[in-house]
Amino acid sequence: MGRKRFRRQSRVGPLLAILFITWIAFRLYSVTSQNEQAPFASYENVRVARVVDGDTLLLESGARLRLLGVDTPETKHPDLPPQPFGPEATQFTERFLQGGSARLEFDREQFDNYGRILAFVFVDDRMLNEELVAAGLATAEPQYPYRGDYKRRFLQAEESAKAARLGIWSLHELTGQASTP
Repeated sequence: MGRKRFRRQSRVGPLLAILFITWIAFRLYSVTSQNEQAPFASYENVRVARVVDGDTLLLESGARLRLLGVDTPETKHPDLPPQPFGPEATQFTERFLQGGSARLEFDREQFDNYGRILAFVFVDDRMLNEELVAAGLATAEPQYPYRGDYKRRFLQAEESAKAARLGIWSLHELTGQASTP
């Protein structure tokens, strides 16, 4: 009697192991899928009080927002002059947000190390983050964790801007070629 009970329990062990492995595989797959499609994304409509620089906004709530996945040339560094195309990136962002209203799309990481909100910024169906890169006024920042489909869009926009030598990509230091007037 003791042997039969032991054998039945030993059959349960492998079954539990298979179920556990299946559960882990499913969890890993769902995390990967979320990174690609971002079904966890949340949205919020906001009013923009002012544009700080090309990739930083001050919201009417008083919160600072940093565009996710892109980087524009600096204009507000306390010890350095504005970088080339920094003022143009700021002007582009001001024009893009001239109505003052925007829709924010959040990813997993909603705040950076400085406490700023991280988001993709939309006006109607246009994404500011992507359009800055496409205009050659920002670089794609794929090393940070955010949606894979947006990373691909930003990198594709950056390649197009480089090929057309737009904005920052017209500079000799970045292209390795002399700029043309």
